Amino acid sequence: MPKIGDIQLPDFPLLLAPMEDVSDPPFRALCKEQGADVVYTEFISSEGLIRDAAKSVMKLDIYEKERPVGIQIFGANMDSMLRSVEIVEKSNPDIIDINFGCPVKKVVCKGAGAGILKDIDKMVSLTKAMVQHTKLPVTVKTRLGWDHDSIKIVEVAERLQDVGCQAIAIHGRTRAQMYKGAADWRPIAEVKNNPRMHIPVFGNGDVDSPEAAVRMRDEFGLDGAMIGRASIGYPWFFKEVKHYFKTGKHLLPPTMEERVDAARRHLQMAIDWKGEKLGVFETRRHYTNYFRGIPHFKEYRMKMVTSDDSADVFAAFDEVLEKFSDFEFAH
Repeated sequence: MPKIGDIQLPDFPLLLAPMEDVSDPPFRALCKEQGADVVYTEFISSEGLIRDAAKSVMKLDIYEKERPVGIQIFGANMDSMLRSVEIVEKSNPDIIDINFGCPVKKVVCKGAGAGILKDIDKMVSLTKAMVQHTKLPVTVKTRLGWDHDSIKIVEVAERLQDVGCQAIAIHGRTRAQMYKGAADWRPIAEVKNNPRMHIPVFGNGDVDSPEAAVRMRDEFGLDGAMIGRASIGYPWFFKEVKHYFKTGKHLLPPTMEERVDAARRHLQMAIDWKGEKLGVFETRRHYTNYFRGIPHFKEYRMKMVTSDDSADVFAAFDEVLEKFSDFEFAH
């Protein structure tokens, strides 16, 4: 069974990926309840942390019930990253994760995220310095490479391991691909099958069904799956995958009552954590998936995603429960 530092994980753990404006404490709490084994914060700017920027500092909030939890930071400046490690340690996470995979232009153009894939030596030296700067286990999330012609992920993973990285999560696309095309898990399996690798190797990208998770485990032999987009507005995904692992059968989808209850709780926790305005705004992206598949739903979805008043959104939830209480969701 895989371990990250001294953290013992179950056989083939399911990890909630760090996703900007998604993996906040309310959503992490819901995913944890539904079976996520490890959860990660949204990625946090090292420059924002050392400047004490409110948005960056707020992302350091973690709660006992979500452990083990990793705080993910990104940046390209050695001094800033080391100073941010000291700030992150005060929040007492279980893991510090380095983002070497974000493909977004505003991150990449500063040499951070996937931008560092153009400078593997810097990627390794930065990881080494951070490992030496903390007693917490340091893990890395990255991509296959900058583009198709520069994929050296087997060598990169081995070098990261050699400087003390405790686990690596690899998204099966290059930076050039962004999120287009299919994720290629074969190079991730090559990392895992490297006889010199002994740290956990987690796969990420296109784990969008229980069957996909089984393939990642059985065909590709990876140590666990990091779940991203499949969980947005659908925290039950973790539970469904685990049920499928155990029984080979699909779990019945959540009922309308369960979906409305989760959406209500999600919105209320978001408001409690970040205030009415941001709580309402940043929970909107989840509603499409909470209520996917319901016919003639547009009117209600529009209420949920356009209202700035939480009372209106809660009222829309009540209407949905009343009008569609007998609706049965398909697998």
